[in-house]
Amino acid sequence: MRYLLDATFAIDFLRGLPEAQARLEDMLEAGDVPCINEVVACEVATGVPETDRGFIAFLRLVEFVQPGPNAAVTAGRWRGELRRRGITLSVPDALIAAAADTLEAPLLTRNVKDFDQLPIKVETY
Repeated sequence: MRYLLDATFAIDFLRGLPEAQARLEDMLEAGDVPCINEVVACEVATGVPETDRGFIAFLRLVEFVQPGPNAAVTAGRWRGELRRRGITLSVPDALIAAAADTLEAPLLTRNVKDFDQLPIKVETY
């Protein structure tokens, strides 16, 4: 099974949070495929020094996915629907959620509330 990892998960993993490290280890042992997209990589890289070997090693553990234009359209539609209801969904969160939707993969995050208005499966750790 594929899982799309949110930036919060990646950051928690890199910071050594035991729950995140155990969850990734469990995924890999079960044969599941942890994935990230360019938005997650960008968010994580924003706070990581270029020479951070932990981040580079993390990138080798995950599959890099590019969901494509359908995910971008879905993200835009979700943002529009939520805006009409008075709810703000950031562009990065919309793109991450739409990537999970396109991949038919659960989104693994600690920030469940950021995605609870969307029709995707969200898991936490």
